Amino acid sequence: MAKTPDVFEYNESSIKSLDWREHIRLRPGMYIGKLGDGSAKDDGIYVLVKEVVDNCIDEHMMGYGKTIDITITDSKVTVRDYGRGIPLGKVVDVVSKINTGAKYDSGAFQKSVGLNGVGTKAVNALSNYFKVQAFRDGQTKLAEFKKGVLTADPKPTKSDEKNGTLVVFEPDNAMFKNYHFIPEYLDDLMWNYAFLNAGLTINYNGNKFFSKDGLLDLLKQKTEPEELRYPIIHFKGNDIEVALTHGNQYGEEYYSFVNGQNTTQGGTHLAAFREGIVKAVRDFYKKDFDAADIRASIIGAVAIRVQEPVFESQTKTKLGSISTAPEGGVTIKNFV
Repeated sequence: MAKTPDVFEYNESSIKSLDWREHIRLRPGMYIGKLGDGSAKDDGIYVLVKEVVDNCIDEHMMGYGKTIDITITDSKVTVRDYGRGIPLGKVVDVVSKINTGAKYDSGAFQKSVGLNGVGTKAVNALSNYFKVQAFRDGQTKLAEFKKGVLTADPKPTKSDEKNGTLVVFEPDNAMFKNYHFIPEYLDDLMWNYAFLNAGLTINYNGNKFFSKDGLLDLLKQKTEPEELRYPIIHFKGNDIEVALTHGNQYGEEYYSFVNGQNTTQGGTHLAAFREGIVKAVRDFYKKDFDAADIRASIIGAVAIRVQEPVFESQTKTKLGSISTAPEGGVTIKNFV
């Protein structure tokens, strides 16, 4: 009797190897969460913007560059920072080799937002046009790509521009069908960057985004003075900043951040912050108040900076670092 062929046969020919850009384009969700068309805050086009700006923020956090210039039109994003600039000999590699980046070395980026240099590669692979240009010590080097494929790689030339990096990209319409940027979403993103990096100036589409007092300014923007039960409490320490008050709303309202990243889904640092508030009130009054009563109507913001943060996905919306959990680390809880 003849053997019935197995249409789902599993053998050597079933195993395929994809290059970096093919994998990103085939499985974009692994890198940017979801695609979308820009109608939701967590759609992919905003993640692309964040991945590029995050690198500028990393430079600022390390003490390089106090200004970021950003222009976003219907189809093009342009971001220029004034940090150290990508080393000219690695301009192509850092945006096209998935295991290449300075963030593997904690000496170069001690408390970075980016995860192992993956972000700009994803932006490159998912863009119909992508340009990176580094300015460093009187020279400049650029490279251009189309959907991750290198199309231009000229030699370095002289330049009188300030040190830093320029990135220009146009999201791929084939991936982000009928995409459009919503100005309010981008404004919120820029303000969060400003609040988390007091003293940094972001020039976005002709508007200046700047914060002097960080999270205090954030809560002032998010609340109305007449609705607060007491003035906002704001204090900062080494690698931690906290602001809190109580309002008249139902439930709890938090804004949490790690290394400048807005962790919209919270995580271990927010859990430690919430427990720290309860502990502080109980210890002060020496009474065992119910935790829910203490936190009812609270409005709080917490921002921390840690080395090698562990996020639960590449989109970095939830922190999973054990060292910042209530039971794993004492810094946040004790600080509060």
